[in-house]
Amino acid sequence: MKQIFSRSLMLLTPLLALSACGTHHADTNQSEKSATTQTDYVQNPAQFVNPFIGTKGPFNHRQAANVVPGAVKPFGMFNFGPEHAYTKELMAESEGISKRINDDNVRIPVSPGGYNWQATRLKGFSFTRLSGTGCLGASGDVPVLPFNQAIKHSPASDKINAYYGANFSHDDETAIPGYYQVGLDSGIDVRLAATDRTGIAEFTFASKEQAKLIFRTAYSQLGSGDAFTKVDVAKGEVSGYVTSGNFCGYLGEYNRRDYYTLHFVAKIDAPITGSGAYVDDTVLPNATSSKGGMGYGDTGVPEWGKGSGLWVDLDVNANQPVSMRVGISYVSLENARENLEKEQASQSFAQVKDNAYAAWNDALGRVKVKSNDSDLLTTFYTALFHSQFHPNIFSDVNGEYRGFDQQVHTVSANQTAQYANFSGWDVYRSQLQLISLTHPNVASDIAQSLFNQANQFNGIWDRWTHNNGPTGVMSGDPSAIAIANFKAFGADKFDVAGAYQSLYKAATEPTEYDLSNVGCPVFCRGQKPSLDEWLSLNYLSDQSNSWEGASETLEQVSADFALSQLAARLGKTKHSQTLLERSSYWKNLYNPNATEQLGYIQGRNQDGSWKEKFDPFSGHLFVEGSPAQYLWMLPFDGQGLNELLGGDEVMASRLDNHFRKPDGSWVLYRDSAEYADVSNQPSIATPWMYLYTGKAYKTQQTVRETMKQLWHNTVSGIPGQDDLGQMSSWYVFSALGMYPFYPGRADMVLSSPAFEKAKIGNISISAPNASADHIYIDTLKVNGQPSMQSWINENHVNAPQHLEFTLSTTPNKAFGQAEVHRPPSFSTSSTVATKLVGDKP
Repeated sequence: MKQIFSRSLMLLTPLLALSACGTHHADTNQSEKSATTQTDYVQNPAQFVNPFIGTKGPFNHRQAANVVPGAVKPFGMFNFGPEHAYTKELMAESEGISKRINDDNVRIPVSPGGYNWQATRLKGFSFTRLSGTGCLGASGDVPVLPFNQAIKHSPASDKINAYYGANFSHDDETAIPGYYQVGLDSGIDVRLAATDRTGIAEFTFASKEQAKLIFRTAYSQLGSGDAFTKVDVAKGEVSGYVTSGNFCGYLGEYNRRDYYTLHFVAKIDAPITGSGAYVDDTVLPNATSSKGGMGYGDTGVPEWGKGSGLWVDLDVNANQPVSMRVGISYVSLENARENLEKEQASQSFAQVKDNAYAAWNDALGRVKVKSNDSDLLTTFYTALFHSQFHPNIFSDVNGEYRGFDQQVHTVSANQTAQYANFSGWDVYRSQLQLISLTHPNVASDIAQSLFNQANQFNGIWDRWTHNNGPTGVMSGDPSAIAIANFKAFGADKFDVAGAYQSLYKAATEPTEYDLSNVGCPVFCRGQKPSLDEWLSLNYLSDQSNSWEGASETLEQVSADFALSQLAARLGKTKHSQTLLERSSYWKNLYNPNATEQLGYIQGRNQDGSWKEKFDPFSGHLFVEGSPAQYLWMLPFDGQGLNELLGGDEVMASRLDNHFRKPDGSWVLYRDSAEYADVSNQPSIATPWMYLYTGKAYKTQQTVRETMKQLWHNTVSGIPGQDDLGQMSSWYVFSALGMYPFYPGRADMVLSSPAFEKAKIGNISISAPNASADHIYIDTLKVNGQPSMQSWINENHVNAPQHLEFTLSTTPNKAFGQAEVHRPPSFSTSSTVATKLVGDKP
């Protein structure tokens, strides 16, 4: 097969001494403190965050952003916020959901994350939530409902929380970073704030009659295997645990299991005058404990009428706040107590709230921008806000955490905290790179956390980690790309060599899990499904264990390319060459005659024949996308794709037809799978593929149009699922006029910045005439030198890079047009590869 590479490859600047990459900026952000005196940068970025952006969505959860307002700190374990409930009016809007609840007798969350702007009722305030997930939800552990009516029947049998719930209005609801408030129609006001591992609530009852708190301990979003609650009246304390799991369990049996236990302790400052409990449909007056889970149902969705909890009666004064302080731990009740003691101590509610707000101001201030457009600033800083929820802290203040082997571990000396909730298939594309630039120490800890999890799980790097459980959800090998990206972007304070060795072994030695179809296709346990095929056929067939062989092939070539770059950084020359050659395997699935008119990536059988009934516009042939959308998911070899397609004009024309209908109208979101969907992962890098045709101005135009159409300061202002911050990170980078395009490299491709001035990491940006109309790059200087390149190399990781843009309302078609000015495309040439990545001879 012909080896394809661009002449611009030969001009790529070799990597600098990357062994020092982790020292360029510290998480304390001290190097940026002096910049706060510059009044042209935003001084208080947290004031521009609107946590309600993206909270509205249709009840098809795949169309909604699924983000959550609530009290949480950056990367915090404790995410304190409302769990919404259905009403008859809400159910009437979805016949399918109404049927499942009424006829199938199951409980469907209103929205993943627990919050949907269209809801007008809630069932409690939970301690843990995920932001932006797909599937039906996860976590949402231990909702606590402040209540002021008599206990008439078991809360477990209250089908849509028609009695055990409370209506509310958005007119009496507030959310700012680290704080949430809502007034309930029942006359109870709720205020929430949080530290990393603890929360504090203030409940104000308008009347002292019937004041109580209901702990719905078994009531996690997708059910629970077990739960236990008890009250110590003398101490004013409620404690217990919930054991759960079941992430995406309704899609298959593999995840319908327990894999984490959350322990909690809640200290209440009002006298407890009585208590009671419930188990399934039985009410136990005066009981001081209860036990029992909801289960996961026969189809992965819990049934109504099951589960346990407890309530406490409170002696309150009308209109005087009752404080509830909560500590949690995934290790033990003792650790939950210690977390509460160490992180809250005697802090007042106001102090906890103010400290959380200050933490967000620091976190958001690591990306500095200048603009007079308040909507732009709000959309931007809210996206940056949403991109810093996950992965989140999982270890306790004493360093202990429960691992994937269900044993208790302690973080190592070079690790500050263990992190969990890694949505790999999503976040490897740009969210982890953003964290690396803004929080390099956090990013290093996340990298070490992933390695720890792999060591605890038979060497398997799981794709989607939920708390301390592997789920296997999605496709590809995102961990290989993630680890290579961390190192490339300077977040290297982890066992890089050990992580690489583990990843290389996983990429070259098939395991019993790779060869097994257990959990497949959605939950394949193997890190490299059918790795034996990959090594023998050099593609993944339609008969493989993977979730669609063709799209899995595209994911695996990106993983191999990223690992080849990491190998080169570590001086593993032969490994790098082998992996780089493997990254060209995508060409084995390119069929120039896939249709009568055009070539596509097409599924192939084990015998080499093409998969029949090929439809390039089918959204079901590949994972969450069509062949038309996946064709462009080759960011590291765009020139190779260019030549196979037929050159610049052919490739540009096909991109034009992918983003626009025949009448010239844009198609950017959830139309026919013939077109792009820049709200979902397979398409999010596609706008930058124009750079490989020399038409950089079309990248600038398409990125800006996507931002304009799909992102805005409204409750529906995030397109599709935010996927634990991945889509928000896309917007952050796009608004800055750059994108981390390459798996395992820190080079940045360029579009046009939306801000007059900006700074992230070592990159500073000046674009004095930036506006909604000035969307084209007219001229560019890099460190004072004129440049026509539509990309910048990795030098920014170690040294300041100042980009000076002059923007225009009309395109400069010469910018990025010449082959030498296009982003590098990587071939399988070992000679070129050595020159490219600074490999050791």
